[in-house]
Amino acid sequence: MDTILDKAKNQFLQNLPFVLYCKPNSDTVIGLFQQNDKLYNANDFTEKGFVFASFDGNQTYLIPDNQSEIVTVVLEKNEVIVSEKQFSGFDEEAKKKFEALVFKGIQAIENNEFKKVVLSRKETVDLFEFDLGATFENLVQLYPSTFVYCFYHPKIGIWLGATPEQLLKANDNVFKTIALAGTQKDNGLVEIIWENKEKEEQQIVTDYIVTKLENVASEVLVSKPYSIKAGSIWHIRTDISGVLNSDFSLNQVIDLLHPTPAVCGLPKEKSKAFILENENYGRSFYTGFLGELNSSFANDTVSSDLFVNLRCMQIEVATEVTEAKAHLYMGCGITKDSIPEKEWGESINKSMTMKKVLLIKDKNKKITK
Repeated sequence: MDTILDKAKNQFLQNLPFVLYCKPNSDTVIGLFQQNDKLYNANDFTEKGFVFASFDGNQTYLIPDNQSEIVTVVLEKNEVIVSEKQFSGFDEEAKKKFEALVFKGIQAIENNEFKKVVLSRKETVDLFEFDLGATFENLVQLYPSTFVYCFYHPKIGIWLGATPEQLLKANDNVFKTIALAGTQKDNGLVEIIWENKEKEEQQIVTDYIVTKLENVASEVLVSKPYSIKAGSIWHIRTDISGVLNSDFSLNQVIDLLHPTPAVCGLPKEKSKAFILENENYGRSFYTGFLGELNSSFANDTVSSDLFVNLRCMQIEVATEVTEAKAHLYMGCGITKDSIPEKEWGESINKSMTMKKVLLIKDKNKKITK
């Protein structure tokens, strides 16, 4: 692991793009190290490499495999001790603004503008003695069932995340995707009980995805919903798979799915318009998508494995990376049964996915610039 982290450090010092990532339940860390600082676009999704796309669909960038050195290492499992220290301060103003936003979303649903909308907020925390490589490594160790990544481009910035949601896995015309919704904090209970609000939210997501895919695919298979844990958070998940019709491209299928009701709402265009008008900040790459495009670097096959960019943060650095700010992003699915105060609490729980990692320090692996 040290070898690939050292390579990332050198790449960063030279202002050259790179991405490190580890797939869910994998023991392989993959790195793409671009050999120039050009910003490449994924134009029609026939390109090969690692794609990084924004929520609004206006930015879809690529680290091309033919312009990059590709390195893989086997991950050694290590115990990570999470500090009991907490980030100080409670932002009452942020709470009021988010609850007001949620209330406005509920009113829009009651006025039949849409059935569901996913509303989010951004929180900024100051970082001291920040260590980029160690933060990525701790993410991998803490959240092995998620897609963990560290993305850097001098013209975009630094993003890290540990997302539990797959957008699409496609090999030729065979595809897999998931519907993911509902959130509750892990309280150590053996049986996870879901309220009707979460069950309804999950069914909305599942129905939307299945309806869209039935128009472009045959043999669409849908599993029963089940609970899945990502870090300290439980979700409801449904697995969906099938075979794409020969006349549909990867680009068309991605356009159908992104953004999903799990990060946007339903109907998609109306809820998306509400988000862009009312959230009062730019999501940027949060709730966009990322991952392998027409490439599978672990086993040298031609396939795509894309994930929704959840549980993520953008790192804003000063002169040294050790002096930085982390912009955290958290969203909640809003239905007619939502309660603003509970949605605020849910956003707090989700923020802890990243905050836990930021409280872990390894002073031996600092990356400075």
